[in-house]
Amino acid sequence: MRIFRFALPAALLLMVGCSEQPSQQTQTEAMADELAEASKQAQSPVSFNVPVHYSTLDNGLKVVISTDRTAPIATVGVYYNIGFRIEPKDRTGFAHLFEHMMFQGSDNLGKMEFIHLVQQNGGVLNGSTRFDFTNYFEIVPAHKVETMLWAEADRMRGLAITQENLRNQQEVVKNEVKVNVLNQPYGGFPWLDMPQYAFDNWYNSHNFYGDLEDLDAATLEDVQSFFDRYYSPNNAVVVVAGDVDVEQTRAQIEQYFGDIPAAELGQQPDLTELRQEKQRQFKRYDKLAPKPAYAFAYRMPPRNSAEYYAMGIIDQLLVQGDDSLLHQDLVKDKQLTGDVGGGINYLLGNMFNYNGPMLWMASFTHDEEHDPKALTQAVDSAIAKLIEQPIDQQDIDRAMVKLRSSLYDNIDSFYGFGKVDLLASFALFDDDPARINALEQQFQAISPEMIKKTAKEYLRPGNRTILTLIPGEEPQAESKGEQQ
Repeated sequence: MRIFRFALPAALLLMVGCSEQPSQQTQTEAMADELAEASKQAQSPVSFNVPVHYSTLDNGLKVVISTDRTAPIATVGVYYNIGFRIEPKDRTGFAHLFEHMMFQGSDNLGKMEFIHLVQQNGGVLNGSTRFDFTNYFEIVPAHKVETMLWAEADRMRGLAITQENLRNQQEVVKNEVKVNVLNQPYGGFPWLDMPQYAFDNWYNSHNFYGDLEDLDAATLEDVQSFFDRYYSPNNAVVVVAGDVDVEQTRAQIEQYFGDIPAAELGQQPDLTELRQEKQRQFKRYDKLAPKPAYAFAYRMPPRNSAEYYAMGIIDQLLVQGDDSLLHQDLVKDKQLTGDVGGGINYLLGNMFNYNGPMLWMASFTHDEEHDPKALTQAVDSAIAKLIEQPIDQQDIDRAMVKLRSSLYDNIDSFYGFGKVDLLASFALFDDDPARINALEQQFQAISPEMIKKTAKEYLRPGNRTILTLIPGEEPQAESKGEQQ
């Protein structure tokens, strides 16, 4: 599972203490106030516009093209509406396994030739498996876009599904699990661990990386069935962004993908989670970890609701940047840890590229002298400032500046891949890639009252799961992840 962290990063410029008085502000904090005031006085609620040409082929393939003449490069992304969330039961890790299978050859390209084709044409490529999609992308000189479209269509049309390829990639994925999780300090903490404790529905809470036994059990028939159902044009979107002509690129996509038959997708599983009423607390042991670690997560509001956008602002207020409440309380004031990380869809994406139940999460390491109870009290104290005290409009303005800066950084990241990622997600999940141009307005429409209401409902202890990591071997009397 290739993990890209395209979560919205905090703007390094804006290290502003929310509770500090103007007389105590540093030069950087004063600059942040100036930027926040300038943003508030802007004439237009939206300060950027991404060109979006959206259409659908007769076989159901969604097509998004976004022209950007800044540089003679382009990004081609193919996103399939299948992530590890809805992989088959008793086949945990199968969506990730299949991501590897997609590089093992197709009708006209031999094993690993797809990778060589991209590299020999001056490009870079990768793929990843996420909650709700599996993606493949290439960043190439703009005049090589047609070659990439041909290659992507070739493996969508006919993947080389053989017993040898399956057996080989089973071993590759099992080794990846061992290297990245089992034999790594804090392996899977908290991004892989937390959903297994915080959610109840199997689809949201199983081991996404996969149990080794399940990986071994995958058969050639499983692979073929998975490919036929999910790797079909009517379950995918092709996005091309960069120095391209819309009409020419649309014609090329029609030429190479248009005759691939659609598939019978079947009914999607129910991902519903009931309202959490009681706080959950678990612990796990890690014999490789040098220090204890602490993580907590709250279930998110429904995607695209007003509360969802309010949580985006709350995320900035609480954990993004050195001015955030958690950083100020836990790092600067109480010195319980050296750093706090967190966010929505933490370490697996951002708050836009998922489609189902999600967590807002934060985590940090700490010295052994700080017990979990004291850490929970410190977290509660920081969050209480947001819930119980009036929200200063100046703090919201600063959060909005950070959020906008992060959004722009995300869109421009990695030669435009961040833009492709958002366009693909909005096409797959909302049938509306142009949503990318409305995000800023959605956040600006959130009032201080909505932020307060959202914090009270979604940051309550009953909606929280706490996971503590303890260095050392697991006592024989306890089972992994035992609830405290």
